[in-house]
Amino acid sequence: MKVGACSFDVRAGEPEHNLALAETALVQAAASGVELALLPEMWPTSFPAGALAADEQQRWLDASEHCVERVRALSRELDIAIAGSAYGRASAGLPRNRLQLFAAGRELLRYDKLHLFSPTAEPAQFSAGSEPPPVVEWRGVRIGGVVCYDLRFGELFVGLHEQRVELLLVPAQWPVARERHWLALLGGRAVEAQAFVLACNRCGSATFGRRGETLEFSGNSLIHAPDGERLAAGTPRGGCVSAEIDVEVAREVRRRVPVERDRRR
Repeated sequence: MKVGACSFDVRAGEPEHNLALAETALVQAAASGVELALLPEMWPTSFPAGALAADEQQRWLDASEHCVERVRALSRELDIAIAGSAYGRASAGLPRNRLQLFAAGRELLRYDKLHLFSPTAEPAQFSAGSEPPPVVEWRGVRIGGVVCYDLRFGELFVGLHEQRVELLLVPAQWPVARERHWLALLGGRAVEAQAFVLACNRCGSATFGRRGETLEFSGNSLIHAPDGERLAAGTPRGGCVSAEIDVEVAREVRRRVPVERDRRR
């Protein structure tokens, strides 16, 4: 299976602009043979610079849903699976930062980000998810995912490993200032989960949080093999990076190193 990460500069509060970039990237990815494409975290709207008033939050949420529905349709039109995170409605309270995977116009996977990044005031804009990441099967591949900051919390990856995840999706907005953490964690989580990792990080810059901090993003999307080998890497220019993956490699790694059998609880 060929998988790809489609990175771009996600402009805050400009959903039509972001959707146009996403559509172009997805069409190009599909033309190159990519079967599953991943977009960045909060790809339709990015994050607001601060907490939004209720009416403004509703406008952002409505616009985000329009973009997500277009991508759902594209998964059918282009015959590829598409994933990324965006605003998701909650039954009560603040919206969620929601990872979704679509294929053939259907939602296959839904996961609400469990760990919200307090230094940029994410908990003031979103409510945290309450369920661990699920794993679904598509075209014979067991797929799960986490969102950005979740990458730091190892207990999630124990659960994903126990569900026999074979491809792990990680949409993110991870800044250059903590790039070494990003690089170390992605390779380590691939080894820990004994799975391929497809991570899509945005490029560009944005202002976040109560302090108005401006962060730079390097677009360093990455694809790792289950042994931690880096198969592909993105650049600050964004665009789509891709690689072929063979899930039999992940299955063989698990046979040779039976972590699940040997784990002490």
